[in-house]
Amino acid sequence: MTISSVAFGPASPALGRRCPTCSVGGRNWKPLGASSFCISRGLEWPRSAAARVVAPAASLSAVEEIDQVDRIASLSQVASVLGTQWGDEGKGKLVDVLAKNFDVVARLCLGCQGGANAGHTIYNAEGKKFALHLVPSGILNEETLCVIGNGVVVHLPGLFQEIDGLESNGISCKGRILVSDRAHLLFDFHQVVDGLREAELANSFIGTTKRGIGPCYSSKVIRNGVRVCDLKHMDTFAQKLDTLLRDAASRFEGFKYSVDMFNEEVERYKRFAERLEPFIADTVHVLNESILQKKKILVEGGQATMLDIDFGTYPFVTSSNPSAGGICTGLGIAPRCLDDIIGVVKAYTTRVGSGPFPTEILGKDGDLLRVTGMEFGTTTGRPRRCGWLDIVALKYCCQLNGFSSLNLTKLDVLSELSEIKLGVSYMQNGGEKVSSFPADLRLLEQIQASFEFTFVEYEVLPGWQSDISSIRNYNDLPKTAQRYVERIEELVGVPIHYIGVGPGRDAIIFK
Repeated sequence: MTISSVAFGPASPALGRRCPTCSVGGRNWKPLGASSFCISRGLEWPRSAAARVVAPAASLSAVEEIDQVDRIASLSQVASVLGTQWGDEGKGKLVDVLAKNFDVVARLCLGCQGGANAGHTIYNAEGKKFALHLVPSGILNEETLCVIGNGVVVHLPGLFQEIDGLESNGISCKGRILVSDRAHLLFDFHQVVDGLREAELANSFIGTTKRGIGPCYSSKVIRNGVRVCDLKHMDTFAQKLDTLLRDAASRFEGFKYSVDMFNEEVERYKRFAERLEPFIADTVHVLNESILQKKKILVEGGQATMLDIDFGTYPFVTSSNPSAGGICTGLGIAPRCLDDIIGVVKAYTTRVGSGPFPTEILGKDGDLLRVTGMEFGTTTGRPRRCGWLDIVALKYCCQLNGFSSLNLTKLDVLSELSEIKLGVSYMQNGGEKVSSFPADLRLLEQIQASFEFTFVEYEVLPGWQSDISSIRNYNDLPKTAQRYVERIEELVGVPIHYIGVGPGRDAIIFK
């Protein structure tokens, strides 16, 4: 490949005078001998790595490859990918893309919290679709070790089903998946209890996936849960399981517990224990040793911040912390190890189940987004509720997580629209603006859009009404699409480095 003109440091017009480590413009960085020094992050960066092509001597694909490799190479040793909305943002695709390009140095791809209620849909190089729930998305990359952290609740039948499905498609899992010995086990009866609990709530139901996640975390919090390490001691395992089952039977009349059920479950888990044994590891030790060895680690979060048990739209949330704090508690790594945290945000907003949704689009316009974006749950197949991008919620998530950059996904889904809205602020009934994302559920329900009136203030931008799914260079996007991307950056104060323009593995623009 021939490059006719390469510029270094702040003189590069291709960089727009942006720092090569964090992409912040202005005086955020300066030359320092053979390196550049990032003022905001206190990092030195080889000036050669900051090179950008500024004249089109190479083919477009070669230029794109340089941008892609350089963007990924600049990520910190421990990089994280988290959802910013109510889940289903497309996190798995970015994890897959990053892990693929890190195949020499990015050896670990981690699941830190949640369970099989969160699904990741990803595609391999041949375009084959994989729907994963427990196995981290990096599994498609042969050099990647996948770790299921202590914060995950593990349903072993589901995990083995995923492993069998992957291996039947030629993807080896042997020696490539580690399950934390501290992770809690999710049993089938947890799923039964989940359904019974939802039935009790009647019209106030949460809208869970009924995968048993909440009941399993409840067992964990009241300290009668069963962990992966308990599988090594089947005598005490049986006692602990009996306690769990009796507790469920005493709480729910619809739960029928018998000696036969207990015996069958114990025998079943004896077989599971034997099969799982090669996968079990002290992942806290593995991860911290990897950090000491300077291995690059990619963290994959489940669900998203607006479903966080503390910071989400409580009680219509999940049972764990899918925000930045959950990385440390769900994996056993120190906060000082975290640097690059990438937030994944859909170009519009969706949520599954009940709960407030201020920018929801009702009627045929919402149906259009749902069909065009194929917005049906990976885990349950339920149709997702669709709406405009909620900037208030996104800014809130950026504050909570300290995102270094964003991945804007499914921009192509908006291509048919003549105009696109951004929900930039909330208003109370009297017209007073709400200064931040509210905890008060009643206020959120008041803000909720209806056919008659909305308490959300919108900015309306022109659409581009053209197919962008084959575009791989940011400058080739229609100007109106670029304006949409840049307006989001302006409103939330975080750069967008990755833009999804289709479901395929390569349908991503590095900005």
